[in-house]
Amino acid sequence: MARSRKDRAPAELAPALGPVETLRWAWRQLTSMRTALLLLLLLAIAAVPGSVVPQRGVDARAVEAFQARHPDLSPWLERLGVFHTYTSPWFSAVYVLLMVSLIGCILPRTKVYLKSVRARPPRAPRNFDRLPASATFETDAEVEEVLAVARGALRGPRLLPSRVDVVRDD
Repeated sequence: MARSRKDRAPAELAPALGPVETLRWAWRQLTSMRTALLLLLLLAIAAVPGSVVPQRGVDARAVEAFQARHPDLSPWLERLGVFHTYTSPWFSAVYVLLMVSLIGCILPRTKVYLKSVRARPPRAPRNFDRLPASATFETDAEVEEVLAVARGALRGPRLLPSRVDVVRDD
């Protein structure tokens, strides 16, 4: 009699990962966009102590004054490296991981982006009547008059054409 999935032990569901598979899994986790965003958020949160607590590299006297005002808290902040936040190993680890994560996110995509930049643009549709914004009209006005109206309509804050060409079906 076959056992259901609920009855199986976790070791029976999936084989154990070897060292190469574990590294591949870790690399994929690190180079995901979700991880990059999480690391960016973590970097922003990690920068808060450097903005709130005085830093040794900037103002050593302010650090001494802070330590004198907070004698119980200062040893803990010293152990955590809060008085030198931006040069601490934990802050460096966060931004190095973020840099590796962003490079791992961007590099595989650059080949696709470069290929799309070099690609020829798609061909124009043969039947413009199928497009939702297509319209035609006929007029008895002279070509110069139509061109003058078109130039006036196209000269707006976003459209500044140097010239308007008319294609004639003569």
